[in-house]
Amino acid sequence: MKINPLNAAMTAASLALTIGIPLHAAEPAYIAAALTDPARPAEQVGHDAARKPGEIIAFAGLKPGDRVGDFIPESGYFTRIFARVVGPAGRVYAYAPTEEILNCDPQESAGGIALAHDRAYSNVTVELGPVDDFTAPEALDMVWTSDNFHDLYDPFMGPAHIERVTAAVWRALKPGGVFLVVDHVAEAGSGVRDTNTLHRVDPLVIKRAVESAGFVLEAESDILRNAADTHTLRVFDPAIRGRTDQVVLRFRKPTS
Repeated sequence: MKINPLNAAMTAASLALTIGIPLHAAEPAYIAAALTDPARPAEQVGHDAARKPGEIIAFAGLKPGDRVGDFIPESGYFTRIFARVVGPAGRVYAYAPTEEILNCDPQESAGGIALAHDRAYSNVTVELGPVDDFTAPEALDMVWTSDNFHDLYDPFMGPAHIERVTAAVWRALKPGGVFLVVDHVAEAGSGVRDTNTLHRVDPLVIKRAVESAGFVLEAESDILRNAADTHTLRVFDPAIRGRTDQVVLRFRKPTS
């Protein structure tokens, strides 16, 4: 029996997504160079071993010349790396929700907002606005949110209207664009029960919310998975902080 190579490849990719086989991409030189940027704060560089930004960015597919939206940038950890990855021909739009600025410790978002005046990151534009109204001044290749999707369900964010948020991300992206979501995993079947207490969310909640907007879940990576995490501790608990079980989901906006 002859097997069509294309069909075989598609079947393998589908199987990998279904049963959780690791999906990794080689880390290009431009990502490695971005991580060694001397302008990055030493404190943020110190988190690289745990957060694995190079591997996640390679998995997401961000590249030089891209336009990327960093939705809820907080400290600007990823914003700074994105700026070097996309380079002078690219652009980074860091969108900080006003709800977070008004209702949380100002220091949580100060680092990202400060990039608006940092000459070392001249290709970064900081945007402030309601969480439901995420937007960018040009069509984006990617929208990224890390460890903040669960916050959309919390009182300090309004809570956000999830359908409006995902619709806004959809509008901001070019056809074929990527929506990359990273977040702390909650117990299976818990829904949004733990978003405001443990700062975790059931991955199924993310998948259903984003797919309902029309996105296709293209791939799921195990880069940040940790089977030792019981999903019962707050993500800030010293016993698990920096080692939480996290889901990495790559959604794509169809081209037609």
